[in-house]
Amino acid sequence: MDNDEFRRQGHAIVEWIARYFEDIEQYPVRSRVKPGEVKDALPALPPTGSEPFDLFMQDFDRIIMPGITHWQSPNFFAYFPANSSPPSVLAEMLTAALGAQCMLWETSPAAAELEERMMEWLRLMTGLPEGFEGVIQDSASSATLA
Repeated sequence: MDNDEFRRQGHAIVEWIARYFEDIEQYPVRSRVKPGEVKDALPALPPTGSEPFDLFMQDFDRIIMPGITHWQSPNFFAYFPANSSPPSVLAEMLTAALGAQCMLWETSPAAAELEERMMEWLRLMTGLPEGFEGVIQDSASSATLA
């Protein structure tokens, strides 16, 4: 994919995401697919070449979206809009573009120090006393091992 195509498809995906956020209430909260239905809709053999990105998005809408539980939907019984937002999607785009490995200060000083400052801000905003420090874990599983 050259840069011009990247720009075109990037704009199209941002538009798709904006429409998704606008229309999220229209989707069933819980997927209605049966076990194996998504897998069966995918080719058994890997592709031997690329295909136009537009076809990828058609497959995404046709195959993947019906198998998604829409956690951000206000119709979701356990609704708490904390795992995604338009600003976080844009930030995720920047993170993905950089491809930085941010596990240690040595691997990405900016990421490590940004995380430290954000944790300090979180401590201040929640009224915790000095001395409460921490890191952001990527899952509950990894948090139990930390």
